[in-house]
Amino acid sequence: MGVAPRELPHILVVGGGYVGMYTALGLQSKLSQGDASITVVDPQPQMTYQPFLPEAAAGSIEPRHVVVPLRRVLKRCRVVCGRVTKVEHADHVATIENCGGNVEQIGYDVLVMAPGSIARTLPIPGLAECGISFKTIGEAIYLRNHVLSRLEAADASIDVQLRRRLLSFVVIGGGYAGIEVLAELEDMARYACRYYQTVEPADMRWVLVEAAGRIMPEVSLALGRYTVKRLAQRGIEIFLNTRVNTMENGHVVLDNGTEFDADTIVWTAGVKANPVLRQTDLPLDDRQRLRCQPTLQVVSCPDAFSAGDCAAVPDLTPLDPDATTSPSAQHAVRQAEVLADNVIAYLRGQPLRHYQHRDAGSVASLGLYRGVAEIYGIRFTGPLAWLMHRTYHLSRMPTFNRKVRILTDWTAALLFRREVVALGQINDPKAEFVRATTVS
Repeated sequence: MGVAPRELPHILVVGGGYVGMYTALGLQSKLSQGDASITVVDPQPQMTYQPFLPEAAAGSIEPRHVVVPLRRVLKRCRVVCGRVTKVEHADHVATIENCGGNVEQIGYDVLVMAPGSIARTLPIPGLAECGISFKTIGEAIYLRNHVLSRLEAADASIDVQLRRRLLSFVVIGGGYAGIEVLAELEDMARYACRYYQTVEPADMRWVLVEAAGRIMPEVSLALGRYTVKRLAQRGIEIFLNTRVNTMENGHVVLDNGTEFDADTIVWTAGVKANPVLRQTDLPLDDRQRLRCQPTLQVVSCPDAFSAGDCAAVPDLTPLDPDATTSPSAQHAVRQAEVLADNVIAYLRGQPLRHYQHRDAGSVASLGLYRGVAEIYGIRFTGPLAWLMHRTYHLSRMPTFNRKVRILTDWTAALLFRREVVALGQINDPKAEFVRATTVS
């Protein structure tokens, strides 16, 4: 195991998510092959556009269309499918374990740390066994199949208590991810009930639990209240200022005394910086994020850059001098554009610019033809807001290929009915074959 020799300045991009992929795209389009070499390392060979995960889970978008193959778009970069296990920036060396289990060290001249975030969990009994996270395309597919399989099981059961458990669905966390996955899945399940003889929409129980006193803190308080009202009109129970004490064996106990059984518990209660940052010698803040300057350079490390969920980037717009940008796709995409330009400027010895973004607003989907939006202080609701949500995120989806495929999915959904089939076999594809081999 040794450090590979290099002739050109080498840029190492850790992470192939929003920031990593967009930064690498910017670098390969603005640098010639004789300017620098670029390596991108990520455990997955694709970037997942997470704002479309709720629609993928609900069946409005083909799951493959919300992911972008890194090797296909980063044609002038070396893409390594593996995990960075250690970064020694003092020596400009990163240790990587690839998907084959081999370990190598890669030297670099400029580092871009963008490993993103992971789900923020709490020591709640039963969370690891019963909770379902919602950050990857695999989890979106699993959750869709799981919800539809609960309807199947309930339709086949005559046990009242079992049916009540099967048809109880809980989402913990009232941010964008929690609200959108709750709204999309409830919408899908309500539609699917028409195909079951013994399951009616009224038989289902959908519950949202949020520890804070409001949902979606990114939007105005008035729009948050409107969203709560609209969800409640659909029969969704919303518990604010409420925490989950335990969920052992699917028995959910809230700190307000409410107890019930649920077979589906979705955890979307925030994110935290990727723990790989603790395996570096780079400066971290109290939330274990990389401390960054407005130029997106890591503090005291001019040849190291970062952005996105793992970076504490000063927010230059509010009055609070200690404020940092929120962990959102909107910031990640815009920071990546500045980051790529600043890396190039650093290599060329030119001035770097600050990241400063005026928040244009927020959009959120509440199910098919329903949404909320706040653009430059103007609030929109209903079909118009839903259309604005789709339009914005389609514009942010990288590559013309994926844009066309998603538009095709949406067009087909307008012309034909929803697909509500559960492909549960993909969770254990060998089960049937194993049973066949055991038959004498």
